[in-house]
Amino acid sequence: MTETLINAVKNLPPELAVLILAMFPLTELRASIPLGLTIFHLNVFSTFIFSVIGDIIPMLVIIYLLEPASLWLSKKWRLAEKFFNWLFARTRRKFTGNYQKYGEIGLMIFVAIPLPLTGSWTGAVAAFLFGIPKKRAIIFISAGVVLAGIAVTILSLSGITLFNNF
Repeated sequence: MTETLINAVKNLPPELAVLILAMFPLTELRASIPLGLTIFHLNVFSTFIFSVIGDIIPMLVIIYLLEPASLWLSKKWRLAEKFFNWLFARTRRKFTGNYQKYGEIGLMIFVAIPLPLTGSWTGAVAAFLFGIPKKRAIIFISAGVVLAGIAVTILSLSGITLFNNF
C-alpha cells in the first residue's frame, strides 16, 4: 500500500508529497517521516513540520464534521441511528473508566504512541465519542501528534544512521 501511495505522490514537490502521505489514516506521520527523509530526501526540519501539519489536518476535519455527519445520517436512516446509538453507548461504557482516570492526557499519550491505529484519526474519533470539547481535543491530539513526530523522527534517524554504517 505504501508503494502505491509513493507512486501517487512521487511527481509532486517533496514537501507536498510528505504532507499528503501524513494525511492518510494508515500511514500518518509514522510513514511520512521515514519516507520524507529517505525517499524524498527532505531535511529533518521540513520532514517533521510537513508531516505534523499533514497529520493534524484530517483530525481537524474529523473533529468538526463527525458529529454533524452522524446526526445527519441518523436523521436520514433509522438503521444508522441505531448503529450510532449502539456504537457510542458501547464505546463510552467500555472506556469511560480509563477516560475518567487519565482524561485528556490519556488521549494525548494514546495519539503519541507511534503504532498503527493510535494516531490523530483514531484520537479524533475517540474525542468525539467521549464528548471532549473540540478545542481541548485539538490541543491534546496535536500535542500527541508532535510527540509521535519526535519519536518517529528519532527512530528514523537512528535507523538511517545504523543502515548507513553497514
